[in-house]
Amino acid sequence: MRIDLRSDTVTRPTKAMLDRMLSASVGDDVMGEDASVNELEAFGANMFGVEAAMFCPSGTMSNQIAIKCHTQPGNEIICDFSSHVYQYEGGGIAFNAGCQTKTLNGERGRICAQQVEEAINDTDVHKAPTRLVCVENTANRGGGSCYDLTALEQIERVCRQHDLAYHLDGARLFNAIIARRDSPLAYGRIFDSISICLSKGLGAPVGSLLLGSQKFIGSARRVRKLFGGGMRQAGYMAAAGTYALQQHVGRLTDDHRRAKQIASVLQNAGYVKDVLPVETNIIIFELEKAGTSRRFAAQLEEKGILALAVSPSQLRLVTHLDIDDQMTGYACDVLKSLGRT
Repeated sequence: MRIDLRSDTVTRPTKAMLDRMLSASVGDDVMGEDASVNELEAFGANMFGVEAAMFCPSGTMSNQIAIKCHTQPGNEIICDFSSHVYQYEGGGIAFNAGCQTKTLNGERGRICAQQVEEAINDTDVHKAPTRLVCVENTANRGGGSCYDLTALEQIERVCRQHDLAYHLDGARLFNAIIARRDSPLAYGRIFDSISICLSKGLGAPVGSLLLGSQKFIGSARRVRKLFGGGMRQAGYMAAAGTYALQQHVGRLTDDHRRAKQIASVLQNAGYVKDVLPVETNIIIFELEKAGTSRRFAAQLEEKGILALAVSPSQLRLVTHLDIDDQMTGYACDVLKSLGRT
C-alpha cells in the first residue's frame, strides 16, 4: 500500500472527471472560443458573485498576475511572513511586479487589521508606497488555519480607508469555506481579487481561477499573455475544473475528518513535541528531537507512507481525494507503532 500524504496536489482525476474531460467542447481560449473554459469562468464568477473570472495554469500564476495588475514597480505589498506569495513563488513579487514586501508575523499565517494599519507607508517619500494587502486562506504553513470572516472584513475596511487593493490567495479556500460554513458570496464581496486552485483539494489535474471585476480581469488577460499563460484548447482541463467545483466541494469534510483522526494519534505520540491545531486537511507536527524530520519521513516511507519534511524538526501530512478511510487507519496504525519502537 502506498499512501501519499505529502500534498493534496498529488490527486488524480476520478473516472467521472475523466469522462467529463473527454466530452469537453473545446476551441482556442486565447481567442475566447473555448466553450468549456468559458463555462468554467462563468461558473466560478457566479459562485462568488463577481463579474468575471480567468482560467490560469497554476495558482502561482494567478497570484502573480493579480499582484502585477494591482501594483506598479516600486510599490510595497503587505503579507504574512509564511505566506505562499512570499515564500513559495520564486521571488515573483520582485521579478514580475518590481515590488518589495513588508512581511508580518501573524497567528499561524493569519494577519489582523491592526497589524496591517501599523504597517502601511502613506506619504513618507523615503518609503515604498503601500499598494496591496495579500492574505492566504487557508494558511498552508499555519497548518491549514482559517480566517474568520469578521477578521477579513476588518482588514478590508483598513484597505478601503487607505486606498489599498486587497487580494486573497485562496488556493485552499473551499477547505476554509466548508470548515467555517461560510459562503463563497461573502468572499466575493470582500476582496478585489481572489485566486482559487482547482488542483488541490478539489482534485482537478491542473489549473486555477482568478476572480474579480470585468476591468480587472481584462487587465489580467493581458498579463497572463505576457507571462506565457495563454492556452489554446484548454477546455479539457477546464472541464475537470467545472466538475470539481460541482462535485468535490462538499466532500472536503471527509478530508478534514481524516486529518483530525491522524492528528489525534500524533497528539498522543511520545516522539511528537507539538501538533498545530487541525482545522482542515493539513497536519503540521514537530518532533521532540530536532533535526530528525527527514529521518522520520524515511521511516514512514519504508512503511509505504509519504510525508513532507517542512523544517529540520517539522513534517506535514495532507489528506485529500485519493486518501480513504482504510488508508487513514493504516497511517494511524503506523504512527502508533513508531511510538512503540
